Amino acid sequence: MNELTLQADDHDVSTPQRRLAPTGGFNLVRFKKITQVGLKSIYSHGLRSLLTVLGIVIGVAAVIAMLAVSEGASYEAQQQFRDLGASNILLKSVKPAEVEENSNQGFGPPQAVVYGLTNADIDTIRMTIPGVNNVISSRIVKKNIWHLDKSMNADVVGTQVDYPISRNYQLQTGRFFSQAEVRDHANVVVLSDEVSRELFPIDNPLGKSIKIDSDYYAIVGIMEPEGFSNLGQNQAGSSNAAPTRVFIPVTSSRSRFGETVVRQTAGGMESETVELHEAIIQVDNQETVIEVGKIIEQILARRHRDVDYSIEVPLALLRQAEESALRDQIVAGAIAGISLLVGGIGIMNIMLASVTERTREIGIRRALGAKKRDIITQFLIEAVILSGVGGLIGVVLGVIIPFIISMFWGMTTIVTPIAPILAFSISALIGVIFGIYPSMRAAEMDPVEALRHE
Repeated sequence: MNELTLQADDHDVSTPQRRLAPTGGFNLVRFKKITQVGLKSIYSHGLRSLLTVLGIVIGVAAVIAMLAVSEGASYEAQQQFRDLGASNILLKSVKPAEVEENSNQGFGPPQAVVYGLTNADIDTIRMTIPGVNNVISSRIVKKNIWHLDKSMNADVVGTQVDYPISRNYQLQTGRFFSQAEVRDHANVVVLSDEVSRELFPIDNPLGKSIKIDSDYYAIVGIMEPEGFSNLGQNQAGSSNAAPTRVFIPVTSSRSRFGETVVRQTAGGMESETVELHEAIIQVDNQETVIEVGKIIEQILARRHRDVDYSIEVPLALLRQAEESALRDQIVAGAIAGISLLVGGIGIMNIMLASVTERTREIGIRRALGAKKRDIITQFLIEAVILSGVGGLIGVVLGVIIPFIISMFWGMTTIVTPIAPILAFSISALIGVIFGIYPSMRAAEMDPVEALRHE
């Protein structure tokens, strides 16, 4: 009966406070008393309140965690395209399916299959398309590489001095080869981290040499292991992320290996002639990259009878990845939001039950002078407290869960500041929305009928 006494005192016009705070205005003391009554009601039904809050906790935590996982996956996908360079266009040689079928038929010595990008293609692109400020071409040949008694199969990439910068590759130690070494067909090589660890498990490779075919190449640098992206397969059978790569000057690759490569396959010997396996077209204006990509496609279509090439525009792929990420986040948020909706329904259910249980209390308060707005405020406060506490607990769990996922499963998760704020705001709003009907129902009770309720 303590709250009833407080309510009665609140309506005693003889008190100074009543004279200072008219009924029509906001009364802070009245609001505090109503809040205290709501807290006591929630505390008196602890288990029921806890189970009600649990729905909001799960919903908020699910929203934050799912958005964090979706954001992390989106970041990884977009970072791969950024690593390729937003101002770059990637060209690759691709063996046409019909050419591959023909090369596997017949007997006798293998005939060289000719396909892919040519130096003439690159010259045409460089001279006819304005805005192209650099072209970095590469040849990729699979070879066995040796150091003393250790050997491994690797992709020998013949390329130019700007290759690491164009692909955002970083050197772990040493340097990349110079323009003078490209001009002089020098026997220098840069190892990937995996090749370095495989052939030199103990020693420092810098200053030493590896053997490719009958030639020795001086090691001048080691690549960082994380400097490789995970996109695509080139025609030499390796991906851009291939850790088993070594890099030599493109001029050395042409003079040492030639343009025709013969290799052993399951069906016998295979011979193919490819002038260039890859080419990176650097455009000086990022705004024109997509348009330049379309022009390059038209040029190659005129120069090649078969589609023995592929064109990748990382900027276009990045924009597609961003759009896809936005859709994924909307779907993830909507799915997790269903949990919040279920939690809101739980709050409405418990508040309706509370109204029924406290019918006589509502009647007494109304008889002692409590207005409808007081009853509405009391039950709304209870609903908001339940959803607010659940939202706070859910935010804490929602921030912790992504860290656990990253720690134990190695997935990239990103909790953006907007996710907890949005999830908590929705949980509080749900408390208001789903508390309105029970509050209105309590306020509309007839005091006389409520006092008769047993």
